[in-house]
Amino acid sequence: MIDDHAADALGRPDLIRLAPDLLCLRFETMKVLSADAAVRHLLDTGAVAPGDAVVDSSSGIYAVALALACHRHGLRCHIVGSTTVDRPTELQLGLLGATLERMPRSTDLKLDQSRRVARIRELLAADPRLHWMRQYHDEIHYLGYRAVAERVRAALGPTPLTLVGGVGSGASTGGLACYLRETGPVRLVGVQPFGSVTFGSESVADPDILIAGIGSSIPFGNVRHRAYDVIHWTGFGAALSGVVALLREHAVFAGLSSGAAYLAARWERSAERTTVFVSPDTGHRYVEAVFARHAEAVPLDHLAPHEDRLALPWSRREWAGAPAPDGARAW
Repeated sequence: MIDDHAADALGRPDLIRLAPDLLCLRFETMKVLSADAAVRHLLDTGAVAPGDAVVDSSSGIYAVALALACHRHGLRCHIVGSTTVDRPTELQLGLLGATLERMPRSTDLKLDQSRRVARIRELLAADPRLHWMRQYHDEIHYLGYRAVAERVRAALGPTPLTLVGGVGSGASTGGLACYLRETGPVRLVGVQPFGSVTFGSESVADPDILIAGIGSSIPFGNVRHRAYDVIHWTGFGAALSGVVALLREHAVFAGLSSGAAYLAARWERSAERTTVFVSPDTGHRYVEAVFARHAEAVPLDHLAPHEDRLALPWSRREWAGAPAPDGARAW
C-alpha cells in the first residue's frame, strides 16, 4: 500500500493480540482520522473552501491532527493551545503551516479550557470567515472512525466485543462503538480521569493528573452518555502502573491514557467476549513525566477498583446507558 499523504500512515491503527481474548488497537496519533474526515466533509459540503482558515482548541494531539488535515487539503489552521502544549508539538505545528496561540500558564484545567473557548469566541467575532471545528461538539468528528470499525470487524468478524478506551471528546470510543454496533454486539467501557465533569467525578481531585485528554472540566456535546455500559476512573498512579506494565509485558510504548485503558480492559475481560482497548498515541510525550518514574509502578494484580464509589486510585461503575449527569450537559 502506498499512501498519498503522511496523515494516512499516522492515522492507520494496528491490531495487536496481547492474549487470545485481549487486543490492543494501537494508533500513532488517533485523532488524525477524526480531523481528516471532518475536514473532508466540510470541503465536500462547501462549508469551507481551499484557502479558508479553521480554528480550534487543543491540548496537543488534536492540534497536530488538524494541522496535518489542513496541510493535506490546503486550508489555514489556527490553534488556541493549552498550557500543556509541549515544544515538539509547537515545532510541528509551525512547520506544518499552522499558527499556535498558547494560553497563559495555569494549573487549573477548568480555567485553561474556559480561557481557550473564550478566546475562540473573540477570534470568531473579529473574523466571521473563520470556521470553528468544534471537536468537542460537532458530530462530524465521528466520521473518521467508521473505517477503523470496519477494520476491526474484518479482522474479528461479528464476535461479541468489549471496547475499552478514553471518553475524551466523545468521538473516539463513541464513534467506534456506534459503527461496530452496526455489525455485532459491543459492550462499551469508557475511561475517565478523576476531576472530569463528563461522568460526574469533578468532586474528586487527583493532584498528579496528567491525563486530562480523556476527560473534561467543561461539558462536551459529542459525548453520547447512553452509549456507555461501564465507566472506569483512574488516577495518575494507576494509569502509570498500567502503561509501564503494557511496555514491560507486551512491548507497547504508549501514552498514559493507554495505561488507564489497559488497566480497565484487564478487569473487564470475560470468556464470552473479545476485549479490545484503544491506545490513542505513543509514549514519547511521557518519557520524563511517566516512564522515568517506572519504579513507582504497582503490579497490576495488586490493584482493584472501588465499586460504585468515587475514590483514588481507581473506581468503576456500571453506567448501563444512563443519561448525562446534570453538570455534564452541554446546553
